[in-house]
Amino acid sequence: MTDADRIAKLEEQVAALTDRITRTEDEQAVRKLHHLYGYFIDKCLYREVVDLFTDDCEVHFFGGIFKGKEGAARLYIERFQKQFVHGNNGPVDGFLLDHPQHQDVVDIQEDGVTALARFRCTMQAGRHESYGDVRQWWEGGLYENTYKKVDGVWRIHILNYVPQWHADYETGWAHTRPNYVPFLTTTYPEDPVGPDAINKDVWLWPTHKVVPFHNKHPVTGKEIVPERWQGDIDREKEAK
Repeated sequence: MTDADRIAKLEEQVAALTDRITRTEDEQAVRKLHHLYGYFIDKCLYREVVDLFTDDCEVHFFGGIFKGKEGAARLYIERFQKQFVHGNNGPVDGFLLDHPQHQDVVDIQEDGVTALARFRCTMQAGRHESYGDVRQWWEGGLYENTYKKVDGVWRIHILNYVPQWHADYETGWAHTRPNYVPFLTTTYPEDPVGPDAINKDVWLWPTHKVVPFHNKHPVTGKEIVPERWQGDIDREKEAK
């Protein structure tokens, strides 16, 4: 092997290692971005939340699609901030809204500026008796999000939050009442804090479906396609 061949091989190895390091750093940056989103939501830092998004973002939330930074601000600032913390950009005494983010699956795409990721949220929320309206509940949901690197900085491009279940703390998910949190049905501007569009492909517990995976099976390479149960549970056999 000539010196030129050795140099060419080393350059090839350096390029491959550089690509691997860049992808690893990008994965960590996306993970950090999304976990910080969870921390900001915890403490009702809604202005900081809006700053995490791309200018042409979308936020999918409870059957509504909020488009662009204007739509994101309408949801987080005009709706949540005013409803939950009386317009304050930060927490208020007696109001709990923890949003732990976990089970991360992050995949950087071939273009190097797009990422797809799946996260789980298990929320604890409630109001202390000193707050006035006493209530405490659980919520579980999944994110299947798209992220974009803009000017070297990762941002949330499409936040797709798909709630899975809710439960009052006292009675649990076995007794979740119907329509626990109503899906959004009225768009902006008819609803001043409503979404720009409606997504009707939504459900809540006890309906139980799989939120589509952005990734293929890591071993078989096949699409992950669940079967949908079409029958009825035989209560008599189940009891035996």
